[in-house]
Amino acid sequence: MQQTPDGYDSPIITKPKTVPKDWIDYNGHMNVSYYSLAFDQAIDEVFETVLGIGISHTKKIGQGPYVLQNNLHYLDEFLEGAEFRVNFRLIDFDSKKLHVFLEMTNTNGKVCATSEQLLMNVDLTKRRSAPYPEWVMQRLGNLQESHGQLSKPVQLGAGIGIRRKR
Repeated sequence: MQQTPDGYDSPIITKPKTVPKDWIDYNGHMNVSYYSLAFDQAIDEVFETVLGIGISHTKKIGQGPYVLQNNLHYLDEFLEGAEFRVNFRLIDFDSKKLHVFLEMTNTNGKVCATSEQLLMNVDLTKRRSAPYPEWVMQRLGNLQESHGQLSKPVQLGAGIGIRRKR
């Protein structure tokens, strides 16, 4: 994990988690729905502990993140008891939205799944999009500067479809 001058890791790496027994499906590996849950929990961790826009922020000012789009790639399986971490990077942002990319890695650092998401800040009283406060915009700018140095992930912006030889 590399520490940047502005205090942000590049990428931000979450605390390790272990695949529990109830996340295992009839194929003997982690069910697809739990990959989504694990990515969601990783975003919550980063938003709360690093960016300051997590559950505490939501309760304080009544604004929170909504996922508008999510693209998951399953690259390798996780079995019961496997330990994993999630690498979080900010791809882009504007006054109301974030484009993030997450990689779920095993203990050897191998990327086993990715999630590319577009999130929007929402005023929970009005149920409408809302701009981030200025202090959030500053943090996002610093984070994007740090994460802009990372190489582009292979799955970033990937479409879906059957690939055919021509």
